[in-house]
Amino acid sequence: MKPILTKSDYNTIKELIVNTPSHLITKEISLLAKEIELAKKVPDSKIEPQVLRLNSNFEVQDVASGKLLNFQLTLPKHADLAAKKLSVFSPLGVALIGFQEGMEIEWALPGGLKKLKILKVNAPVYS
Repeated sequence: MKPILTKSDYNTIKELIVNTPSHLITKEISLLAKEIELAKKVPDSKIEPQVLRLNSNFEVQDVASGKLLNFQLTLPKHADLAAKKLSVFSPLGVALIGFQEGMEIEWALPGGLKKLKILKVNAPVYS
């Protein structure tokens, strides 16, 4: 399963990673760098609305526990867990970006290996 990224998301994330000082590069950021290079890059106008990308709102379920999580995927500077805004640099953000509604993903999160199902993705709305 390869993630799908818009060309603008790819460029934004790549620039963020390149401009992150080396002493601040976490395991997650390193994994994200690999994931975006492997991703299929598509023109912004060609991305399917159910693909999770920057500024998408989404609902995901931990398959084992049934726990539901709802967030908006954001750039690190906009992350605010109290406001349900999750950084693309977070373990969950890295795991889910580029995958689409209905998919199940297995990923090592801080709580251990988790199987997650993406239940709903709302495409970002830009005004």
